[in-house]
Amino acid sequence: MPSGCLDRRGPDPARFAECEKWPEGHASGPIGPARSGAARGSAPVRRPDRIARPGSGRYGSECLGPGGGWCQRDTEPGCTGELMKIGIIGAGNIGGNLTRRLTALGHEVSVANSRGPETLTALAEETGATAVTVTEAARGAELVVVTIPFKNVPDLPAGLFDEAAEGFVVIDTNNYYPRQRDGRIAGVEDEGLTESRWTERQLGHPVIKAFNGTYAQDILDRHRPAGAADRMALPVAGDDAAAKKTVRALVEELGFDSVDAGGLDDSWRQQPDTPVYGLREGVDAVTKALAEASPVRPEAFRG
Repeated sequence: MPSGCLDRRGPDPARFAECEKWPEGHASGPIGPARSGAARGSAPVRRPDRIARPGSGRYGSECLGPGGGWCQRDTEPGCTGELMKIGIIGAGNIGGNLTRRLTALGHEVSVANSRGPETLTALAEETGATAVTVTEAARGAELVVVTIPFKNVPDLPAGLFDEAAEGFVVIDTNNYYPRQRDGRIAGVEDEGLTESRWTERQLGHPVIKAFNGTYAQDILDRHRPAGAADRMALPVAGDDAAAKKTVRALVEELGFDSVDAGGLDDSWRQQPDTPVYGLREGVDAVTKALAEASPVRPEAFRG
C-alpha cells in the first residue's frame, strides 16, 4: 500500500483510489497487512477437547500459555477465559488474525468466507481451525464473529443462527465506508442508526461491537499480559450485559484491556474517524477518547 494511505484512523479517503482495496471479507479495523502464519513459521495449534459455555463457570482443562506452553486455564496468567466453540464469518485481515489468536488460545474455531472452504485450506492448516461454509459457521457456536464488508451483511443466508448454541453471542466488527466501499445505506444515513444497530437489524440478533477500530496486525503483535504498562485497551459496546461480559472477557484473554463503551446506540463513539478509532492506548486514554467523540458523522464518512 502506498505511503500516506493510512493514518491512525484508517484509510485516507482522499487517497483511497491509490490505496490497496479491502480484500474480500475484510470488514473492519484500520487496514493493515494480514500476517501469514507460514511467514512466522508457526505450526497448527490444536485445542483441548473440553469446551465450556459462556457464563457456565466451567473452564477447559488447559490452554496455550503466554510463553507457548500448556497451562491450567483457571490458574495461570493469560489463561483466564473459557474455552468456546467460535464461528468466524469473514476471513480477511481481522477474521484471519482472530482465527490465529483464538485457536492459539485453545478455542474451537470454524471459519468461513463467501468463496467457500476450499479457499481457506492454508489458514485451516496453519491454525487448526475448521474451514466451513457460511451456512455452517454458526452451527453449535457459542460465539459468532461477523467480520465481512458492511454492505454484504444483508446478503448473509436466512437462518444463519438457527443451529447456534443456546445463549450464543454475536460480535460485530464492521465499519461503514460509504465512499470507499459500501455505497450509501439509508438506514445509517437517513434513519440515523448506528452502524452496529443497522447490522443488528439485518442479522435479527443482538450484537456486541468490538474490534472495529483495531489494526488487524495488532491482534497478533500487540497483545500483552494483564498489568503491562503498554497493554492496549479496546472499546466494547452493546445492550446485553451478559453478552458484553462474555466479549470483554474474550478481549482480555486475547491480551487487551476492555472499556465499556455503553449501549449499541452509543456505539457511534467508536465508529470511523472518532478519536478512539485506531487508538493504540490504555484504558484511561480510550475512556477519554470515547467521551470526546461527536455524534455528528464526519463528512468523509457520509454517503
